[in-house]
Amino acid sequence: MWRNFVLLVAAAAAAVAQSKPAVVVELFTSEGCSSCPPADRLLMFMARANPDVDVIPLSEHVDYWNHLGWKDPFSASLFSARQQDYGRMFRLESVYTPQMVVNGEVQFLGSDRMRAEQEVRKAAQGPHARVEVYRLSDDTVRLKVDSVPQGTRKADMFLAITDSLLATDVRDGENAGRRLQHTGVVRSLSRVGQLDTKNAAAFSADAKINLHPDWRTPNVKVVVFVQDRSTRKIVGAATLRL
Repeated sequence: MWRNFVLLVAAAAAAVAQSKPAVVVELFTSEGCSSCPPADRLLMFMARANPDVDVIPLSEHVDYWNHLGWKDPFSASLFSARQQDYGRMFRLESVYTPQMVVNGEVQFLGSDRMRAEQEVRKAAQGPHARVEVYRLSDDTVRLKVDSVPQGTRKADMFLAITDSLLATDVRDGENAGRRLQHTGVVRSLSRVGQLDTKNAAAFSADAKINLHPDWRTPNVKVVVFVQDRSTRKIVGAATLRL
């Protein structure tokens, strides 16, 4: 009975989180990049300082800096590929770090606080899908999506595991001797489904979550977001603390 009560509380918390508009802020960064720490700090500030908006930070550490003296322990080729996809969508000559992307709609220098705050406010005003995520068991969550904004034909459902309050003492490369702190570090990212609004108005699925023993469980969250397949606009998101 107690276990069922805990799960009900978690479900209620997920529903409450939807009372504020959710905006996903992705930061493509690297511990090997000397220009990135100010952007990392800005992402931490944004995640805490928006009482009217649920800013969901996704710190995605790219791996193409790793050959320049320091291998970023949070980096992965998956995030470099995701950044390249955005680069094509935004028609950039080349990608760069630190790069911030707000709700998949707009990109800019990741340390530009004024622009970041402006774009978050703007993104919060648009229509959003209703997204809910509940914990069913230790390794399973259920996600539900409906009320997808008009004009979205096909959307991908993504599930990310993020970790926060992380710090690294960098011993080499451009940031040698510095202690770098991070929030919303994406530990894993996977597509868990697709919604075709011509065939269905809602999406529901159960997804397995695999937590590595090294991840700091008290600070780990599940992030579910809905991304328009053609425009890459993120039309809805929700989080659940594990």
